[in-house]
Amino acid sequence: MRKQIAAANWKMNLTLQEAKNLASSIASQQVNAGMGHLVLVAVPFPYLIPIQEILRSKEGYHVCAQNLASTNNGAYTGEVSASMLQSLSISYALIGHSERREYNHETNEILAEKINRALENGINPVFCCGEPLAVREEEKQNEYVEKQLKDSLSHLSPEQMNGFIIAYEPIWAIGTGKTASSDQAQDMHKTIRKWVANHYNKEIADSVSILYGGSVKSSNASEIFGKSDVDGGLVGGASLIPAEFIPIITSLKKA
Repeated sequence: MRKQIAAANWKMNLTLQEAKNLASSIASQQVNAGMGHLVLVAVPFPYLIPIQEILRSKEGYHVCAQNLASTNNGAYTGEVSASMLQSLSISYALIGHSERREYNHETNEILAEKINRALENGINPVFCCGEPLAVREEEKQNEYVEKQLKDSLSHLSPEQMNGFIIAYEPIWAIGTGKTASSDQAQDMHKTIRKWVANHYNKEIADSVSILYGGSVKSSNASEIFGKSDVDGGLVGGASLIPAEFIPIITSLKKA
């Protein structure tokens, strides 16, 4: 069975001590990632090493970068490259989060380059895609997301796509308290998996983990994760609360 993943995105939150306290609280729970499960914790760049140290003993738990640069080195003040992350033994990175697309004007083409840099440095991308409210209201969400996939992923080889991670974010459901229904999530995840099957093959499509990222909470995780094409979640606000995030981890499908 493909990997079932609970991914926390702490975004630009917490002081270092608060981050350490949160990671320690999560690590202290008797919840290890089971067979076929992963727990990713995407933290701000300054916290990668200290949080990695706290989670190191937890099997199946990995620190994840929230972003990386589209170039590998050079005069790019403030950027962090994939090779820098690789030198820190960071093996996962979010790429194309909706907030990066909106606030930092990251295009599908830029994201394709970021994916290339990640893979060249042994980093597993968690590629984020999803539609804004206006597109959903026009019922053009499938075409919109398929274009994101085509522009950023279609150049990858079958070997690179095998076991790939995609996070579907309905932008209208991030931080708004709104959540796509479990059926809406399943419909889009099925569309994404179909695109992968058509562009590659069914075997590759069945290996791809597709996460739902839109106001996942402990109260709705089991229903959403229970859908056949939903392989876990990319969790924002609820991941900052251990009492919320731990039940989300335990809601992952069992192998």
